[in-house]
Amino acid sequence: MDWTALWLSLRLATWTVVILLPVAVFMGRFLAYRQFGGKGLVEALVMLPLVLPPTVFGFYLLVAFGRNSPVGGLWQNLFGHQLVFSFEGLVVASVIFNLPFAIQPAQRGFEAIPAEVREAASCCGMSPMRSLWRIELPLAWPGVMTAMVLTFAHTLGEFGIVLMVGGSIPGETKTIAIAIYDRVQGFDDRGAATMSAVLVAISLFTISLTYWLSTRVGRRLS
Repeated sequence: MDWTALWLSLRLATWTVVILLPVAVFMGRFLAYRQFGGKGLVEALVMLPLVLPPTVFGFYLLVAFGRNSPVGGLWQNLFGHQLVFSFEGLVVASVIFNLPFAIQPAQRGFEAIPAEVREAASCCGMSPMRSLWRIELPLAWPGVMTAMVLTFAHTLGEFGIVLMVGGSIPGETKTIAIAIYDRVQGFDDRGAATMSAVLVAISLFTISLTYWLSTRVGRRLS
């Protein structure tokens, strides 16, 4: 069992969720309530990682984060090391690749809130931020929670993007998915089976915990 790879995957998934949580809430709310020219294009761009092969998406990220790119060059100058083939590069790539998994469920959660509820909050003198915190976010909680669980689980199992942007550097970019692949390539079926079982157990626990929390919040709101 490669515990270092598992710990790195958990770190990557946690950082991805932490960064995408506010993005999912505000972008999901914005897309749910606002009508504007080009909204369909924005939603299509958000959903693009779902339809592009991970290797294709990873190639473009590799080019965008490379040393000769503006982003990669700026990172190199600021921090003294390249963005690609680093844990930080994995986090950025994971955040971009998981945008549809975070934003779309949150958007559906906000779309399910009746317009009358938001209008009533406005009539009571609530500011948009207070209405979001006290009224809308609790009602959209199942959608937001689903977004975070999907993001966490998808990051844990992601392979193509991680391999393209991060490679397989032990302790730095070698996640549990890549470790499983390496064990299979090395004909270590027992090691691959053990790590796969641990990954399944973590995913099942995360999903079960989400259902339990959603049920408790639903009872509290009803």
